[in-house]
Amino acid sequence: MTDPTSTPLDPVTLAVLKGRLEQIADEMDATLYRSAFNPIIAEAHDACHGLYDAQSGDTLVQGKSGLPVFVGAMAFAVRAAARAASSRGGLHDGDIWLFNDPYEGGTHANDFKLVRPFFRGGKLYCYLASAAHWHDVGGAVPGNYNPAATECWQEAVQIPPVRVVRGGVLDDNVVAILKANTRLPDSLWGDLNAQLAALELGTRRLNDLLDEHGDTRVHQAMGELRSRAVRLMRSHIAALPDGRYSFSDMLDNDGVKDVPLTIALDMTVAGERLTLDFSRSSEQCAGPVNISLATAVAACYVALKHLFPDVPANAGVLDAVDFVIPDGLVISAQRPRPVGGYTETILRMIDVIFSATAQADPRRAMAQAYGTINALSIAGHRTDAARKGQRWVMFSFFGGGHGGHSDGDGLSHGNAPISTATIPPLEILEAAYPVRFTQWALRPNSAGDGQHRGGLGAVYEIELLEQDAEVFIFGERGKAAPQGIAGGGNGARNVFEYESNGEWKTPPMASKMLGIRLRRGQKLRLQTPGGGGYGQPAERSDTARANDLALGLVTKTKDQA
Repeated sequence: MTDPTSTPLDPVTLAVLKGRLEQIADEMDATLYRSAFNPIIAEAHDACHGLYDAQSGDTLVQGKSGLPVFVGAMAFAVRAAARAASSRGGLHDGDIWLFNDPYEGGTHANDFKLVRPFFRGGKLYCYLASAAHWHDVGGAVPGNYNPAATECWQEAVQIPPVRVVRGGVLDDNVVAILKANTRLPDSLWGDLNAQLAALELGTRRLNDLLDEHGDTRVHQAMGELRSRAVRLMRSHIAALPDGRYSFSDMLDNDGVKDVPLTIALDMTVAGERLTLDFSRSSEQCAGPVNISLATAVAACYVALKHLFPDVPANAGVLDAVDFVIPDGLVISAQRPRPVGGYTETILRMIDVIFSATAQADPRRAMAQAYGTINALSIAGHRTDAARKGQRWVMFSFFGGGHGGHSDGDGLSHGNAPISTATIPPLEILEAAYPVRFTQWALRPNSAGDGQHRGGLGAVYEIELLEQDAEVFIFGERGKAAPQGIAGGGNGARNVFEYESNGEWKTPPMASKMLGIRLRRGQKLRLQTPGGGGYGQPAERSDTARANDLALGLVTKTKDQA
């Protein structure tokens, strides 16, 4: 009998297997979105599923609607689960490992990772894994974005890799510990079961595929898809001019000390290899804008996928890239440094990669996007008779403008470039929580000027309908605006305001604050940044400027600015 691996895969068969593998991950995503209790998963799609290599844990396939930042991070998560299993009885069919340790698995403690080893014929074939943002997992701040945290335990409960399912049976003791460490146990229970269901469906679908096409043939396709990603990345890198390109940007502060932090990149292009050197970045800090090394690598993956979108979404993206990230930086922090605000820091990493690439070839890059998710928590207790005393926690993130690029203007009111997540609809938020959005609109004059302007930021105004509530904001870009490229202008800065004693106030640290008290009828307002512009403003056409003015995207002409 002929060995299937000795026969190259023809393009049609490879395309079919690629589609089938991606469909498995896509169906896992859809199962979770339709089953989860928490709007951040069900509506915003803050989650990810994929298939991972049995030996290395590297990403083989990821769903198209999952968060790209998880592609790099989940490889670390799978390895962490495998290490835990090897020290505690080994990997077994029907087991599922669960944890939220951000230092081992990347991102932050809200993101619970579930890893299921997949066996065929008694041998480990690959891993299936699920990551999803749980609504509340303890800590000092409802929703867990604690802008004043100085250690990880102030952010959330810390769960190391544990076997939550053993031989197909859910461990009620682990579940009891999880439910005891949240303000919203029903939400947690629903989200956990939704992830378990997604992994079960993925297992069935993968077995079906292997039964149809054979274990060896499918494994061969996985290897070829990675090889193609490597070849494409090398060709894209080779198309950039050799050289060293440097760029630095800043974070407003760490939420504890009002001192800016530097994210600095020296990018070297040498033939078909790319080196990303972040050695000049600030040291790890007291507050929660630190990130782990796993998260930093994942952020680089996301930026590279934006720059080279045709490269398949697997670990091959990074095979042609060398990283220089010394220990102890704000982007390689170690336990117990807080990492809950990881989103703000990885957005700045993406910004500096975009801007450094623009020095090499501005046609390849885009200007900086708005650079903050503006994580907002509003929490209180119900006072109506039917739900008196019931705890409620609204957590959401918000959009802004993306950067202009060589093909046109930036996207207005888009979501952050770290993800494919969507901004939760106001109708869902108003139905679930005692709030009313009195404004949800584009923010005029917020885009960076240029031949192709940036996208516009947004204005969100929220009124409290309950008796009282506490508000927490964790944002960025309150001091340093998103920057343009190739001569383009900067976008507007982030502005957060809240009503207190009859006047509008802003946080002392511009973009971060906890413990804001609101009473019924009082409001808070977010004015999010616009994106940076691309190209010289003088090159923007009169027709484009007139159209912006007619639509109210700008309220003054270039001569009046």
